Amino acid sequence: MDWGMCSWHDLGPLIRVEQCLNSTTYLSIVADQVHPIRLMAYPNGDGFFQQDNAPCHGARIVQEWFQEHEGDFTLLRWPPQSPDLNPIEHLWDEVKRAIRQLVPQPSNLTELDSAIHQAWCQIPHITFQHLVESMPRRIATVLKAEGGPMVLMEWS
Repeated sequence: MDWGMCSWHDLGPLIRVEQCLNSTTYLSIVADQVHPIRLMAYPNGDGFFQQDNAPCHGARIVQEWFQEHEGDFTLLRWPPQSPDLNPIEHLWDEVKRAIRQLVPQPSNLTELDSAIHQAWCQIPHITFQHLVESMPRRIATVLKAEGGPMVLMEWS
């Protein structure tokens, strides 16, 4: 599994996760990889961090870590069962489309991993900038629907 992040400014690195993504593994990624990048990108602590409601995100040790580092960035509260709001899902769709177009297709895990990383690095800046800029509109749509079904629309 690969774990990735983005901001309006740039894509973060892809982090290869060899084992099950549990709270300890996730906390390691956040503390060792995400936190230093966030501090460089947002030295004044004015950045936001979004995560969905995967069980490892809500674990006590993860929540405590975010409380200890709340001055470094704001952790957005996120509604349950809302993957359609998560811009990273759209970036993964970009990666999947790029890999589907490869000829020949990756024939083993090493080739697939290389293709994923190459596709990730080739996502244009404008793609993730539009996704980040669309967040206020996405959130307003969810609030207007009061958490109920929403009209399908293109988010990017």
